Amino acid sequence: MAELLDKAKNYVAEKVTNMPKPEASVTDVDFKRVSRDSVEYLAKVSVSNPYSTPIPICEIKYSLKSAGKEIASGTIPDPGSLKASDTTMLDVPVKVPHSILLSLAKDIGADWDIDYQLDLGLVIDLPVIGNFTIPLSQKGEIKLPTLSDMFA
Repeated sequence: MAELLDKAKNYVAEKVTNMPKPEASVTDVDFKRVSRDSVEYLAKVSVSNPYSTPIPICEIKYSLKSAGKEIASGTIPDPGSLKASDTTMLDVPVKVPHSILLSLAKDIGADWDIDYQLDLGLVIDLPVIGNFTIPLSQKGEIKLPTLSDMFA
């Protein structure tokens, strides 16, 4: 009996491992707006759903780093669902306090941008499997707002 249970467990584990899973990528990170206390950037994430039913997104966790320091982090609870058999675009707003941007002055230099690494965890609820996290990481440069951006 124990041998039969082990075979069943192995069969299920193999099938779950080979199941198609949603895939995601960060398509863009760009300046959005300036407020009194922070600068807001917007990360656009493209997620493809191979299933014929919508999949609920439990949460999106994010961490924005520059010069080896975390400059912003947060969680977006219940941002919606992935469209069935389609690609869904998600907007992830990231707010960076002005005080942190000032501390990165040495990285800004003459080109008025900062090097960044954005780490995202897209937590989705897959049937049978349960919560599944799609890890994403993107490196690049973000332009800082200019004076005209602040008064626009």
